[in-house]
Amino acid sequence: QVQLVDSGGGLVQPGGSLRLSCAASGFTLDYYAIGWFRQAPGKEREGVSCISRSDGSTYYADSVKGRFTISRDNAKNTVYLQMASLKPEDAAVYSCAAGLACSGYVPWGVSVWGKGTLVTVSS
Repeated sequence: QVQLVDSGGGLVQPGGSLRLSCAASGFTLDYYAIGWFRQAPGKEREGVSCISRSDGSTYYADSVKGRFTISRDNAKNTVYLQMASLKPEDAAVYSCAAGLACSGYVPWGVSVWGKGTLVTVSS
């Protein structure tokens, strides 16, 4: 079964850190561009970051640049999103997605979605 399993969300205080994981099963991640999206309550889903399939180039939304780092471990068939200096406005459900390429920080041609993991930033 082809699927992405995203995990690692939780409750963190402002200024804290979390690492999200996006693990693939049924297919090989390194053939895809992988992106992270987030959706906060009452807001539209927005792209956060993308890592290309070709050379591992990384792209970030301005709102997270310098605080979030996307990386991939092809041996583990997993992509990570390391989040630091978290702010209350970062709270959302984060989902990963596998696509054909990165269009900036948003993957296009997405064919597989993770179900999402909740990040809560609160003191």
